Amino acid sequence: MKNYRITILLVIGSNRARKNGTAPVYCRLTYNGNRKQFATGQFINPNHWYSKYQLAKPPNDENNHINTQLSLIKSKINRAFLLLQVKEDEFSVDDIYNQFVGKRTASERTLLDAFDYHINRMQQLVGIEVKQVSVEKYNQSLVHVKSFLKLKFNKRDYLLKDLKLNFLTEFEYYLKTEKKFLPNTVYKTLQRLRRVVRVSIGGEYLVKDPFILHKARKPKKEVIYLTESELNTLEKYQFSQERLQLVKDLFVFCCYTGLAFQEMTSLESKHIIKGFDGDLWIVMIRQKTDKKISIPLLPKALELLGKYEEGATKDFKRFPAISNQKFNSYLKEISAILGIDKKLTHHIARKTFATTVLLFNDVPMEIVSELLGHSNMNITQAHYGKIVQRKVSDEMKNLQSKLVENKTPLL
Repeated sequence: MKNYRITILLVIGSNRARKNGTAPVYCRLTYNGNRKQFATGQFINPNHWYSKYQLAKPPNDENNHINTQLSLIKSKINRAFLLLQVKEDEFSVDDIYNQFVGKRTASERTLLDAFDYHINRMQQLVGIEVKQVSVEKYNQSLVHVKSFLKLKFNKRDYLLKDLKLNFLTEFEYYLKTEKKFLPNTVYKTLQRLRRVVRVSIGGEYLVKDPFILHKARKPKKEVIYLTESELNTLEKYQFSQERLQLVKDLFVFCCYTGLAFQEMTSLESKHIIKGFDGDLWIVMIRQKTDKKISIPLLPKALELLGKYEEGATKDFKRFPAISNQKFNSYLKEISAILGIDKKLTHHIARKTFATTVLLFNDVPMEIVSELLGHSNMNITQAHYGKIVQRKVSDEMKNLQSKLVENKTPLL
C-alpha cells in the first residue's frame, strides 16, 4: 500500500460572493498529486475567514456554527480516507470524495452500474442523435447479462474490476447454448456489452479493457430473397382469407419499393408526390438512418396503392395497421401455402427489391444504395456484393454458351 497523505484545505470563493456580501466556502482535497474541489454549503463574510488557521473569527454564534460544520466535513473526509486505506490497495482523490459523499468508488463500480449509466445517457440523447429502439436494445442486453449472472455465478451483479476475458467467452457460450441465439444476435449482444465496458474505461472506472484480446468476427449473413419465379407465384395467388391477402399485398408492395416495416406502416398520402419526371414517388425520412429516401413508384406498387386508397383517409395512413409480429406470423402461413421453402419475414421484401427487382435488372449498386436509404455504399456492398458476383458469373456462363454455339469449325 502506498503511503500518500491527504491534504484538506478550506478556501473562500470570493469571486462568487452573494448580494449580502457572503462568499461560499470550498473544500480542496489533494491526494497523490491530484486535486478535487467541492462546495461545502457554507457561506461566510470573507473578512471573517482566517486562512492560516482555517477558522472563522471572531467567535460568535454564526462563526461558531460555520467552524463546527467545516470541522465535521474534515472529520468525515479523514474517516473516508482511513476506510479506503483499509480496504483498497489503490484509490484516487475522486474515490475519497465518493466515499465521503456515500457514492461507490471506482473499485466498487459494478457492471449493472455501468449499464445503467450508459442507458441513462442514451435516453437523454433520444431525439437528438439516438433512436429509442437503440435504447431498448441495450435494455434487452442488460436483461441477458442479469440472467447470465444468476445462472453462472448466482449473483445479481458483478464488480467491473473482476471482469476478465473469460467472462466474455462464458457469456458468449451462454447466449449460444442457453438462449439459442443466432450468430448475428450473439454478435450484437456482445458488442453492446463491450461498448458499456469501454464507456467505463473512458470514465476511469476501469484501467484497461478486460476484453481486449477477444476478437469478435461479424457473422456473414446469407441474403435471402424471393426469386423472380417465387415473386410471380406470390403476386398471382389470391387468398380467400382477408388477413392473408392484406399481408401478401403489403409484402409485394415492399418488394417493389424496398420500404422497411416502419416506413410501410407510417406511409401517408403526403409522402406520395409527383417528381421532376412527372411520375409519382415516395419521399420520406427513413427512421433508422434519418436519411431522406426518394423511391419511384413502379406499376405494381401503384396498383396496390390504388387498391387500398379507399381506406387511406381514415387515419391518413395508406395501409391498414398491423403489428410486425402478426405480419411475420401470417407470412409463415403464406409461405407454407405456396410451398416457398424460405422463412419469410417482412425484411425479405426489402431484400427482394434490392436483388430480384433492382440488381438482377442491371440497376447499378450506387442507385440501389440510394433507394434503400443506406447511410453509405459500404453497407450495400457488404450485403449485396456477392449477389452482383453471382449475376456476373451467370452472365459469363451465358456468354460462354453463346460463344460455343456460334463457334465456326476450323477448315
